[in-house]
Amino acid sequence: MHVILSTPPSTAVAALSPWFVAPALLALVAYALAAPRGLRWAERWALPVAWAAHGVALLAHLFGIGLPGTGARFGFAPALSATAWLVLSVHAVESRFVPLDGVRRWLAALGGLSLLLALLFPGEGTLHPSSPWAPLHWLAGLASYGLFGAAVLHATLLDRSERAMRQRQGPPSVGGLPLLTLEKLTFRFVGAGFVVLTLALVFGMGFTATWHWDHKTVFSLLGWVVFAALLAGRRAFGWRGRRATRWLYIGTGLLLLAYVGSRFVFEVLLHRSPPGG
Repeated sequence: MHVILSTPPSTAVAALSPWFVAPALLALVAYALAAPRGLRWAERWALPVAWAAHGVALLAHLFGIGLPGTGARFGFAPALSATAWLVLSVHAVESRFVPLDGVRRWLAALGGLSLLLALLFPGEGTLHPSSPWAPLHWLAGLASYGLFGAAVLHATLLDRSERAMRQRQGPPSVGGLPLLTLEKLTFRFVGAGFVVLTLALVFGMGFTATWHWDHKTVFSLLGWVVFAALLAGRRAFGWRGRRATRWLYIGTGLLLLAYVGSRFVFEVLLHRSPPGG
């Protein structure tokens, strides 16, 4: 589950446990029911059921429940799937206080596609922490992915609404939520993600035994610099709209390249473990 910096290499291809497959299939069915319009009962219940089953599947896979051996099992697809689940978690909490109509289908598609990828590419196992601080590094890195993913979701809605407003195709709101409020929410997620990413990098550099200047480290630090510049530019120069969201997309893309992109190349294209894990 090494999200930001390097960890020791994995040793064996992860098998698929029934404790992972069964809830994953249930989640896929629920996501499929949550996507279409017009199914009132599905609109209310399908997405929460999918979220819960998705979480159970991820935990079963991560901890290797039903499989021999110990240690975390992870890879590019489970990382994406965990990120999608965290975005859904943020939405579940946020929707209790702030309405965001029109995102249910996007979230269902995101959750379903990411979980399907995790079934097809379960990654490698097992991974063992090189330091007692390593789990905090992993968890903080993954949490930053989820927070930036939530920020990207809000930024996408913001960009779409601003385009519609310029074309006079709709009011300056999303599901009744004013654009200024949506913009504030977007950058609250960016700020929270930046803090958690900083903690992940500090834990990785200061407390783990296998810190290296490799591609994952470089892309992670570049992403951190981009987010720092975005927050500084917004505070000092009032960056808004497309200028601000472009920086958000670039920073998130760099973070994805740091772990997900590099693991995809090694796992899927090269069929071998990446150097340094």
